[in-house]
Amino acid sequence: MCPPAVPPTGEAPLGVVALQGGFHRHCEMITRLGATARPVRQPRDLAGIGGLVIPGGESTTIGMLMERFGLIQAVRAAALEGLPILGTCAGAILLARTIEGSDQPRLGLMDITLKRNAYGRQIESFEAPLWGPLAEPGSLPDLPAETGPLKKPDPPAGANPRGESPCDTSSPFAPPLTGVFIRAPRITARDEQVEVLAFLDNEAVAVRQGNLLALTFHPELTEDPRAHHHFLAICRRATPWEPDAVQTARAVAVPG
Repeated sequence: MCPPAVPPTGEAPLGVVALQGGFHRHCEMITRLGATARPVRQPRDLAGIGGLVIPGGESTTIGMLMERFGLIQAVRAAALEGLPILGTCAGAILLARTIEGSDQPRLGLMDITLKRNAYGRQIESFEAPLWGPLAEPGSLPDLPAETGPLKKPDPPAGANPRGESPCDTSSPFAPPLTGVFIRAPRITARDEQVEVLAFLDNEAVAVRQGNLLALTFHPELTEDPRAHHHFLAICRRATPWEPDAVQTARAVAVPG
């Protein structure tokens, strides 16, 4: 187990939307990093959290349930006040301003456009090494001594991590960050202020805009804690969401 990325004493818990999808695995990863995970099913569960994870699953179902229980408005209000949010796969879809060919309920907080199921059906799911800032050595948490030193891997075929590709990871290399893509969306457009944190070949698969992170893959399905560790570092610099602010959510319009 990794030592705490966030001291468990006196730190705000991390919320995980627990309506549908793989929220249990996110809770396990957060706990593994020494933080406290709190299931979020209704607006009152947001009180005092330091960040929020929206898991993968069925984006239409999660969005409809969030809307039914008042979470779309509440989460959007919290995000506009600076609450960090990590959305993975379906969660990334819900963070997008635009979803190609869909008017499903969503938060619409990030200036990105996503295409759902862009890589094909579930039987065409795959794993692949990712490159970029999220995979750099500095993004690794301290690992226990018994895991041994990190070894330099070979770069993926066709990649040039020495600087001829946007996937520069610099030497020495960290172990490849593996992306698990299951009926994954694709980021088809992004505003220039949206930072790319990880690439699949030359395609953006992890992006950040302020305190908002969207990953088109499933970091919780591997043993690699880098994505969650990165998110926890952002949460530590943010102010926990206060209970009274939840009441302002009803005044926030959801983008159409």
